[in-house]
Amino acid sequence: MAAAAIMVGLTFSWGLNYVAAKISYAGYDPVFVSIARSLIGGACVLGWCRLRGIKLFEADGTLGAGIAVGVLFGVEFLCLYIGLEYTTVARNTLLVNTMPFWVLIGGHFLLGEHINARKFGGLVLAFCGLVAVFSDGIVAGTDTTLLGDLLSLGSGVLWAATSIVIKRSKLVATSAEKLLLYQLAGAAIVGVLVMPLAGPPVRAIAALPTLALLFQSFYIVAFTYVLWFWLLRRYPASGLSSFAFLSPVFGVLCGAVVLGEAPTTRIFLALALIAAGLIVVNRPARRQPTV
Repeated sequence: MAAAAIMVGLTFSWGLNYVAAKISYAGYDPVFVSIARSLIGGACVLGWCRLRGIKLFEADGTLGAGIAVGVLFGVEFLCLYIGLEYTTVARNTLLVNTMPFWVLIGGHFLLGEHINARKFGGLVLAFCGLVAVFSDGIVAGTDTTLLGDLLSLGSGVLWAATSIVIKRSKLVATSAEKLLLYQLAGAAIVGVLVMPLAGPPVRAIAALPTLALLFQSFYIVAFTYVLWFWLLRRYPASGLSSFAFLSPVFGVLCGAVVLGEAPTTRIFLALALIAAGLIVVNRPARRQPTV
């Protein structure tokens, strides 16, 4: 019961994170937000590791894969954050959270994790949800909206690629904190390299955008991610993943309540299809009765 309550709180926080990012853009460029979030959150995670005595710098053969994951994660977050500037929170969160479906497809071809009939059904539901999202953007949006949607979808694909690299490398056995720091370092470095191509880092200094940036850095990165890793050490991942459908639900609801984004019929349809697909894909296989 406690783990379930924590997972509901975490998925709500992750849905609210999209809103916080959107609010922070009123004061800061999205690329700068990604850099600052990664640096501040990374410093907090380093402090946590030092406090807990978690070793980070011993030679464990993960450096090469860690660099690859860091680059993928960095580009992923640039796609997510830049895409969010051009599209709505609802479409962004729905498209990014298609990640589990891309993992299924990649795992089928690269990891030998075959897709059974149930998971294929989940993929079909998700694909129909994608059609609904993009049709909503085409009908209600502009060319920049389509760009934002494509970047958001690209973020979901890159998130899946990151997961597959982790599964195929020694990173699968490393500490969660070290893995997170590889990703945060990659996001900061990639962001710094891209920053000269972006706009001015600071758009307008104001309290609300700054608080939104700090919320992402201290609460989302430094607290919720560490809490998530704590849960993974104590409870089966299959049980925790069953809550995955809540994140896009909360993202759409938070965008509507906080930002006043009125979800269209197509968005509600997409939400239902993608959430249903996540439930189907993450549902534990039925145990065969013993003889």
